[in-house]
Amino acid sequence: MDQTKRQPRKMGWRFAFLALLLAVAISGLVRSLWLDVYYIPSESMEPLLQGGDRILVSRTDFHSQPVRRGDIVVFDGRGTFAPLNSGKGPLADTAAAAAQWLGLLGSDTTYVKRVIGLPGDTVVCCDNDGKITLNGAPMEEPYIFPGDAPSRQEFAAKVPDGRLWLLGDHRSLSADSRSLLGAPGGGMVPLDRVIGRPVQIVWPLDRFAAVARPQQAGPTPEDGQ
Repeated sequence: MDQTKRQPRKMGWRFAFLALLLAVAISGLVRSLWLDVYYIPSESMEPLLQGGDRILVSRTDFHSQPVRRGDIVVFDGRGTFAPLNSGKGPLADTAAAAAQWLGLLGSDTTYVKRVIGLPGDTVVCCDNDGKITLNGAPMEEPYIFPGDAPSRQEFAAKVPDGRLWLLGDHRSLSADSRSLLGAPGGGMVPLDRVIGRPVQIVWPLDRFAAVARPQQAGPTPEDGQ
């Protein structure tokens, strides 16, 4: 009698365990192929993205429409931006890894920035009006944090094939391509390291909103020549 009563309980636990494994597997598949959740750990992309935001990132948007100037991209910074966190390796303990996977913590090797220069572009700071120039023409950048200058740091960079020049919107607080001019790769991020595009702020709920893809910013290479 006791064994008969215990059997359904055992099968119930097994079913719940298998259902959990299946849910995790499906979630992992979706997040590896289509959509993922990332945590914004800093204020470098204000005002659009704020520290503490959780964002939904599409891994497929750039498959049909290539990366263009003005796009916000989430990317793997290993080998390019990761030196900004020198002395900090990826969080290795199980709890931290799980929190990153759930979008509760940021990653030391994943970044979000705005594309300023595409392959072949020349990006320079700054002209007499204090604006960054792209292929010789001044850029209009309405997304910059109110009160910030386009850049306090002077630079001139020619973007090589297969790379991107990236800046944060909150320029005075952003460590970005400007910070790595002397490092290997010169702060240029390979196109194949782009993970995807933020499409939705999902947390906190009072900031729940879609992240629209902007029109391409700046002139074409021919316009500045």
